[in-house]
Amino acid sequence: MYTKLPNSKFKLFSKAIGRRTGRFQDAGKFKAADQINNFLKKNQMITELTHTQDYQNSPSGERSGSYRRLDYLDQLESESIHIFREVAGQFERPALLFSGGKDSIVLVHLALKAFRPGKFPFPLVHIDTGHNFQEALDFRDKLANDIGEKLVVRKVADTIKEKNLTEQKGKFASRNALQTFTLLDTIEEFKFDACIGGARRDEEKARAKERIFSVRDEFGQWDPKLQRPELWNTYNGRIHKGENVRVFPISNWTELDIWNYIRRNKIELPSIYFAHDREVLEYEGQLVATSEFIQLDPEDKVSIKKVRYRTVGDMTCTAAVESGASNIDDIIKEIIATKTSERGETRIDDKVSEAAMEDRKKGGYF
Repeated sequence: MYTKLPNSKFKLFSKAIGRRTGRFQDAGKFKAADQINNFLKKNQMITELTHTQDYQNSPSGERSGSYRRLDYLDQLESESIHIFREVAGQFERPALLFSGGKDSIVLVHLALKAFRPGKFPFPLVHIDTGHNFQEALDFRDKLANDIGEKLVVRKVADTIKEKNLTEQKGKFASRNALQTFTLLDTIEEFKFDACIGGARRDEEKARAKERIFSVRDEFGQWDPKLQRPELWNTYNGRIHKGENVRVFPISNWTELDIWNYIRRNKIELPSIYFAHDREVLEYEGQLVATSEFIQLDPEDKVSIKKVRYRTVGDMTCTAAVESGASNIDDIIKEIIATKTSERGETRIDDKVSEAAMEDRKKGGYF
């Protein structure tokens, strides 16, 4: 399907096509508007004509016919679907890392739009630390079952036993660093050459400078000084044997984009993202859920507060925020008003050092 161009639009669109494709240096190479139409038809391009008059009689801003104005969510969605399909086309054994958190849930819905009615060309994979919130795990299993896709779960506890690894000690002993071993073992087990994840650039500075196609060496390590250019949405997935690529389809999204997309598409989420009563430990200005994985001291202040989670990681390293937002509209209002990123406000593991995330990535962390 393509747009039939009237002769009067010849010069405008010949120049536009020349800029977009780089194939035409001179608009004069098109001798007639029909040649432009043939070009669009052969390349299966859909061109939208934008005329103010077309929208004047439409309160919604949409014009008659089968065309509509793309908003920013449509553009982000289109880019992400393109990335998914690039992964399917360039790699032999990709995988989608899926934890049951909001970002990976959005990834699953984007994958549904990219590949349905067919099956996913990859399994869903979760590296389970054993310290996850039960709400996220339950939702993980439910969604995988609902869409009928394969879910692969590998446990960090098994890796600790097999490799005789030493766990962290202390009040908030985390398995965050140890899950790198399980992830690399899983990649080796299934020979994955690409792992898709829900990291976004607005979350943290190390993620902000990482490419959408992020190449890892044979040890799973990331070198921020050796990154490939990604001009004009062109992604290079060529790798040597033993290497793999981490792919981030929603890298250009923000937390607000995610929630607006969830609202528009009526995407179901775990209840942990909405305000609820929970017993929490107040520690250095953060609210950490009490659990068997947290060591409580006699002087610790524990209380029940109405909270929600902006991001969901391990119980030992993810704090809640005090909130009364029980629906998506209220959450969006809170996000608009906040001045701190979700990881900056709630992730204890990112506060170990200024380069905590980058150091983990260099060691193979996702």
